[in-house]
Amino acid sequence: MKHYDDLSARQRKILKFIELYSKEHGYPPTIREIGDATQTGSTSVVNYNLNKLVGEGFLIREQRVSRGVKLTKPLPGIARRVRQSTNTRAQEMKIPLIGKIAAGEPLQVPSTIGQHIDEDDYLDVTPMLLAGLDPSEVFALRIQGTSMIDALINDGDIVLFRKQYNAENGDMVAIWLEDRGETTLKYFYHEGDRIRLQPAHPTMQPIYVNAATCQVQGKVISVIRIPR
Repeated sequence: MKHYDDLSARQRKILKFIELYSKEHGYPPTIREIGDATQTGSTSVVNYNLNKLVGEGFLIREQRVSRGVKLTKPLPGIARRVRQSTNTRAQEMKIPLIGKIAAGEPLQVPSTIGQHIDEDDYLDVTPMLLAGLDPSEVFALRIQGTSMIDALINDGDIVLFRKQYNAENGDMVAIWLEDRGETTLKYFYHEGDRIRLQPAHPTMQPIYVNAATCQVQGKVISVIRIPR
């Protein structure tokens, strides 16, 4: 791993911009934003330098995410204080709250994921709840039911999801059941030709569905628990 001072001027500028942008917005910049800020006209040149910085241990990247760059550690000489106005902006990320999802029997959910919804249907969340994701990659649903109570998700809580269409065994997901026209929140387990949707409740049984007739809509990233 190179020392920070041994990097090229462009690479140091890229790292500084990523750190300052992430502090100000609560999530990383896109490749195009990095290029604009560092006067690098070609996105391929930005991408090349990002990959070099990954190789040198300064960055980690998620290739399938538009804002998937993160510093592995703070940079030397970068101010640690962020203006109060910046902190305030970082608290004002808006996530679409698109409806309700069943934590019990499956429940029909509006098919508005990724589509326009009214301004009043957006939820203000802190960057910490987004797990480093771009707000455009996240949506929220309100829970109806208690089948996930042992996972500390209760009726009326709000769950934030990353938009994705695949899952690993043990992931907690929103999953569309085509034959029922409904969506439910459960732990996901792929078992041959069928999917086991496992509740987190001592008295509730799993739901078994054909793998060809269901579709993951999102993976749980955080929960907003509503006081009772």
